[in-house]
Amino acid sequence: MTATKILIVEDEAPIREMLAFHLGRAGYVTIEAENCRVARELLANEQPDLALIDWMLPDMSGLELTRMLKRDRANDDLAIIMLTARADEYDKVAGLEGGADDYVTKPFSPRELVARIQAVLRRANNVGGELHAAAGLELDTAGHRVTANGIEVRLGPTEYRLLHFLMTHADRVYSRAQLLDRVWGANVYVEERTVDVHVRRLRKALSVEAADQFIQTVRGAGYRFSTKIA
Repeated sequence: MTATKILIVEDEAPIREMLAFHLGRAGYVTIEAENCRVARELLANEQPDLALIDWMLPDMSGLELTRMLKRDRANDDLAIIMLTARADEYDKVAGLEGGADDYVTKPFSPRELVARIQAVLRRANNVGGELHAAAGLELDTAGHRVTANGIEVRLGPTEYRLLHFLMTHADRVYSRAQLLDRVWGANVYVEERTVDVHVRRLRKALSVEAADQFIQTVRGAGYRFSTKIA
């Protein structure tokens, strides 16, 4: 089995070396970039499975880079974790809305980071070989594809996993805490607000073919997938 490859985008060499050391010990292959220009070159040539992107970079912010990467279809399967000293809720939400799958605040322990990486990759790769269809919306787990009325819908790994869970539990309402447990995993410590961010991203992606109406908010209770439109 090919080892998982992780791109580290960090302008401070000691931090890059520390990350590469601990990720190597955890069994990952790492490649390093000190700025966004080098990161884009490595992404094109090396095709990593996940990118760790620092928010503060010399030639472009990590948030800008994340947004740019997520606009390119070649990066549809790329998982992204942002690393930053910014701990405000506004910054966390901005990172998630920009396309990141997770957000780790400095300082962090290498053990915590490895656990976050494992959780993100587990969500991204948790596919089987089934076809789920409802009202023109289809999710093919074998091909890892989603289509709405025959039009392909581009989803990030977390939005894909969220849609998969909701579609396979249609018409049932799940609270934010339940979705965190079922989609993110019981041992992943993220805020409930994270669910709202990914629901918005999922709806935005599905809105092209008006399939966003199937992701419904139940006031005071949570979210559900339903083709029954009130």
